[in-house]
This record gives sequence, structure tokens and C-alpha cells, in this order.
Amino acid sequence: MAGIRELARECGVSVATVSRALNGHPEVSETTRRQIQEAATRLGYRPSQSARALVRGRTDTVGLLWDTGYEVTGRRHPFLLALLVGVKRALSASGRHMLLLNVDDNRHRSSDRAFLDIALQHQLDGVVMMGVDEQHPTMRTLYGSGFPCVALDLPVQGPRATYVTSDNYTGAAEAVRYLYSLGHRDIATITGPVDSLPAAQRLVGYEDAMRELGMTSRPEYVETGDFFVDSGYACAARLALLPERPTAVFVAGDEMAVGAMHAFEDARISIPGDIAIVGFDDIEAASLVRPALTTVAQDPIALGAAAVEVLLTLVDTPLPSVTQPVEAQAQGQAQASVDADVDGASDAMRGAESAPVALATASAGASTTSHASAKLKPQAPQPQQQSRSLLFAPRTVPTRLVERQSCAVRR
Repeated sequence: MAGIRELARECGVSVATVSRALNGHPEVSETTRRQIQEAATRLGYRPSQSARALVRGRTDTVGLLWDTGYEVTGRRHPFLLALLVGVKRALSASGRHMLLLNVDDNRHRSSDRAFLDIALQHQLDGVVMMGVDEQHPTMRTLYGSGFPCVALDLPVQGPRATYVTSDNYTGAAEAVRYLYSLGHRDIATITGPVDSLPAAQRLVGYEDAMRELGMTSRPEYVETGDFFVDSGYACAARLALLPERPTAVFVAGDEMAVGAMHAFEDARISIPGDIAIVGFDDIEAASLVRPALTTVAQDPIALGAAAVEVLLTLVDTPLPSVTQPVEAQAQGQAQASVDADVDGASDAMRGAESAPVALATASAGASTTSHASAKLKPQAPQPQQQSRSLLFAPRTVPTRLVERQSCAVRR
């Protein structure tokens, strides 16, 4: 296989001319460019990726921060695996590679700069974060540093960092309205851990839809699970023992919904005759259980595509000039925004005015009823800060209701 010097000798031109011709520079004539391209094909020339990266300042490689420790149950959730496929497919379509970064190895947590240093050492273009603890100091240093980062379902914010999530609020509200349309008035919910962004948004969507339709959200009708089967079973078992049992349950995750279905079956409560169930996610098991589960479908492929699209926008956005160290300033702003996103979720989703942001939100994937106030927005920087930092709005991907056999008209 010939190198660039051999190719230059073959064509009787300089190494610089070969480089310019193969990189599309306009000062090279079309005749010379065609001669060099034909010779490159004939000699089997392949450009050095490391050399191209050095010249372009890009490696076309994106890091994936994902805690793959198998002993952590959450890492085995089927929806996370579907998200990984979506991200990988979108990166491949954009001509980029993915590098999996170790998260479950304590050696990589030796300092707060650990992951930032790894990203810089590998000359990564950016980083996608999923299934990690975004509050860990190593993560906060990374996305607060100005290095391009996009997270999936994790409320991060920084000079060049934001997140992508499904329209959890609208999906939950749609599930409640659907149950209402079937005649149900006593609707319970099994939510995920409320310190999780998706769970918090889905709970607010449930509560607001109940209020909008004139129904009361009873405290005993709100159970908190952890997105997995066992917690869904335990929560449903408690609901089954209530003196005034609900006639329908919105479950904020399909795995919990499967557990809930088993609990009601064990309590001899028929589905959908005695109780209707709507899940969230549309994992493969949703169509395999009997009766098949009505659910709010997320689109992992669209989420992956949105995450990559946003990340590439961040990569192409220059870091603004700063008058103090970027990490120290950005971390403070990022954490304030993250805390506001989770702790103030209810206010933001109930129609709080959105601040001007650098990146406009857009929708991808399947269509559904939009709800502008459902999209969480980062806190607006103070006027004196706007020249020193950029905050990017999160991207929200629509959901859709998939009707199956776990719901029926209330008689």
C-alpha cells in the first residue's frame, strides 16, 4: 500500500498538492485532482486517519459514557440497550465512530478531571452520556468544561452541553386522557424514582391531566417504583388491597407494568375487565404479555438520531471567550440549571416562560400532540453572563400511544 510520498512521486507533484487535492481544496485544478485520485486508486493509497485528524482538528470519533457494570440492574434495562442501537446507527450514518469509555472502573475516577482528560487524550469530537450518575464530580467536570456533551434522559447543562429526552409529560397526560375516554375516573399511577428526570416529568403529566379532567389524584393512588419488574409487582399488590381500588393504572415504565400485571393476576383481578393498565416505553415484552400491554411508545432510534444531531451542533459551536476558568464558572452554572430542571420540574412543565436559548428545540420521530410547556428549559444566564457562556435547550422527541388489549371501556 502506497503512502502519500509515493503517491506524490507517482504524480510528479508535491506532498502538499496531494493533500490539498484529496481534501477538496479549490486551488488544485480539476485535471490535477483527477490525476491524483486515479493514482491513489491504482496504488491503493489510504490516507492516515491520525494525520487527517491532526490537520482537521477532528477524529470523527465520539465517546460513549455508559456504565456497563453488569451487576447494576439498571444497566440491563431493555430501553437503554435500544437507545445504544439508536446512537450507534446515527453515528454510523454521519460517518463517525464510537468509542466506549470505561465508567465502572474505579481507576478512571481517580480525579475529578478523569473523563475530561480521557476525552482530550483520545481527541474525541464529543461525548454521549447515558445510564451514568450525572452528579458525580467526574461527570460534572466533563460537561461543565465546555467539551461538547449530550446526555440521554440526564438533565445536564453546560457551555456546550445539553440533553435529549422523550416528551414524557405529554405521553403521560395522553395516557390519562385515554383512560378517561374509556370511562375510568379512579386512575392510579406507579411512577419511577422521582429523582429521575423521565419519572418526574411523567408524574407531573399524570397529575396535571387528572386535574385538567376534574379527577382527584389521591395520595394512596400514587405508588413509587424503580422502573423494574419487582417494584411494579410490589406497588400493584398494595393497590390491589385498597378498600376503594382504582379501575385503571398508568405505569411509568413497561417493565413495572409487566410486574403489575402479574400482581393483579395473583390477586385474581382481571385485566382489562377489573382494571386497565397503560405502560410507557413500548419495550418488546409489551406486545408479548397477555393481554398485550397498551403503552406510550418512545422512539429509541429517533432519540439516538436527535442526540447525535445535537452533539454535532455542539461540536461545530465555538466555545465562547471567558474571563475566568471555564470549568469553575461552567460547573456552577451547569449545576444550578440541573437542580432547577429536577427540583423545579413541575413549574417548568406547567407553562413557565422559557428563557432565550442558543439552540432551538426540534422534534424527531413519531408524531403526537405537542405540549410546549412540557419541555424543560435551562435557567437563563444573567445578562452579564451571556457573553461568557452558551446554554443549549434540551431536545424533546415525541411519543405516541399504542393501543393493545390491556385496556377496555369501563362498564
